[in-house]
Amino acid sequence: MERSFLIKPVLDETLPTIDYGKGVYLVDMEGKRYLDAASGAVTANIGHGVTEIIEAMQKQANRVSFVYRSQFTSEAAEKLAKKIAELTPGELNWCFFVNSGSEATETAMKMAIQYWQEKGIQTKTKVLSRWVSYHGITLGALSMSGHTSRRARFVPLLEDFPVIHPPYCYRCPYSLEAPSCGFLCAHELETAIKRIGANNIAAFIAEPVIGAAGGAITPPKDYFKVIKKICDDNDILFIADEVMTGFGRTGSMLAMEQWDVVPDIVALGKGMGAGYATIAAALASERVMEPILKGSKIVMSGHTLSANPQSCAVSLAVLEYLEKNKIVKEVEWKSIYLIKQLENLKSQFTFIGDIRGKGLMLGIEFVENRETKTPFLRTSMVTSKLVEMAKKNGLLIYPAGAGIDGINGDSIIISPPLTITKQEMDELIQLLNQTFENFSEYLNNHRTVGDV
Repeated sequence: MERSFLIKPVLDETLPTIDYGKGVYLVDMEGKRYLDAASGAVTANIGHGVTEIIEAMQKQANRVSFVYRSQFTSEAAEKLAKKIAELTPGELNWCFFVNSGSEATETAMKMAIQYWQEKGIQTKTKVLSRWVSYHGITLGALSMSGHTSRRARFVPLLEDFPVIHPPYCYRCPYSLEAPSCGFLCAHELETAIKRIGANNIAAFIAEPVIGAAGGAITPPKDYFKVIKKICDDNDILFIADEVMTGFGRTGSMLAMEQWDVVPDIVALGKGMGAGYATIAAALASERVMEPILKGSKIVMSGHTLSANPQSCAVSLAVLEYLEKNKIVKEVEWKSIYLIKQLENLKSQFTFIGDIRGKGLMLGIEFVENRETKTPFLRTSMVTSKLVEMAKKNGLLIYPAGAGIDGINGDSIIISPPLTITKQEMDELIQLLNQTFENFSEYLNNHRTVGDV
């Protein structure tokens, strides 16, 4: 076989070559069809091969695909910024366009720090976060991430920003239940602020629903209201990392709307371009931008391809497609239906420990013993095996971390395109059931000491 010059996630892995995609399906060069129950990486929110988006690409390409943001603005960028301001709550009116979720969270961090500098406060430079979280792979974003395995190689280069437990009700560190727990995991933030000093903290960042690090860990009602109040009481900005959850994934444009909380800054990505364009954004409120407007008038961040008109035109077409087809309104019933089917699977397979999530971002955590919630051995590579088995069956699922330590635990995310139909959801469940049967057979064949 001819060697590859492409650096893949696993260098010597042989991956199928994709041919085309349509709707919730992808087809490789061998003609094998895959149901994309992961939307790639929780990205392809409107499915593959949508004609309107392809036409928008071509239309913009016939005008101009690139201008440098310090020399020109473009109609596409201006319209997209206006559309996002219209679709999002409160006074989240200012868009800084970038190219990836990592760039978006890092830009959000820089905006938060600059906000305090423009107000004459130079000491507020830390951005606190939670363990079992993931905010991106660049050094600033990784510093904010509490994803143990992804931090490991670079710890000497990173800031110690993760300080509190996540709202991981399935594995509550206090062995309590919400809401009688009094949201102790949220109040850990108060303790951390006292230890570090509010005068040193610019912001707190959190994912509304924890993605890659936790397999759709979802907070109990009022958790984020507690978090936001703690931030407000201590003059700390609240950043919502909505790179995965933004633009309809949970059933509202921003997931934070599910808990009636408006952040000061939002990081957006993935569903913003729905996989059709490389684009993301840091979205700032009027409050955050006011001292910058009165001061330097420059947000100290930027990238060569920031706000390029080709990507902006595609993103605008994606958001207009969501609106025109009322796709976000359909998410709730699809979520209810899919959760019911997943719960049925849980009753059949004892290695399913927890079903969780919001909207069409649903997580399944796997355990060796459901009663004790004992995870499988790390060396068993359970998540990888399940992802591989599913792929052989023509189903794409998204691997995620789990476990309160961020190391010992296995989970996947089920996050199909928001356009998925009931018939396609039934097929998804049938393929998932087949995968779990395969895994159950694998377990039965490897029940010797140390194998699983």
